[in-house]
Amino acid sequence: MIKFTFVEGNTKDFEAAMAQEMDKSIKHFEHELVSIRTSRAHPDMLAEITVAAYEGSSPLPINQVAAISTPDARSILIQPWDKGTINLIEKAILASHLGITPVNDGDIIRITLPEMSSQRRDELGKILGKKQEECKVGVRNVRKEFHNLLRDAKKDKTISEDFANRLMDSLEKVTGKFCKNADELATKKEKEITTI
Repeated sequence: MIKFTFVEGNTKDFEAAMAQEMDKSIKHFEHELVSIRTSRAHPDMLAEITVAAYEGSSPLPINQVAAISTPDARSILIQPWDKGTINLIEKAILASHLGITPVNDGDIIRITLPEMSSQRRDELGKILGKKQEECKVGVRNVRKEFHNLLRDAKKDKTISEDFANRLMDSLEKVTGKFCKNADELATKKEKEITTI
């Protein structure tokens, strides 16, 4: 739950507080975009994959149980710190939405990214669209919370109606800016998906 104290005449703090909350959705979206695989290898592609490496412990991200490197543009090497976890890492990769097949030689897991088919591009486009919408929903949820705070402050007469109207304009302006930012990020990633 977001808390904010209104100061009559001060729109800057209101806008800054909203931007700080909305930016969390954008940062999460940027993180998610890295995991949407294009044909260029990147260790962060595996960031969302977790491995139940040790009995009784919660699943850990792959980068906490193995060293990940990219020797070239289409290859990823995963070297587990504990060789006993190699099969668990392999299963976690196979179960992920990445659509890649790891090769386990007992010491290292190799992943060679295939050329992308048009069907896979379409799948990635749908995943991108879903994640973009989740980001915008996150931004709109922040908008709703600030709108409710604003409405309550206006109702309780802790701020004037004129000031509430100015803040409402700020609310719409900041929300529009962050939704546009999400669209721009998605467009850039979509271009990356379709041009490789």
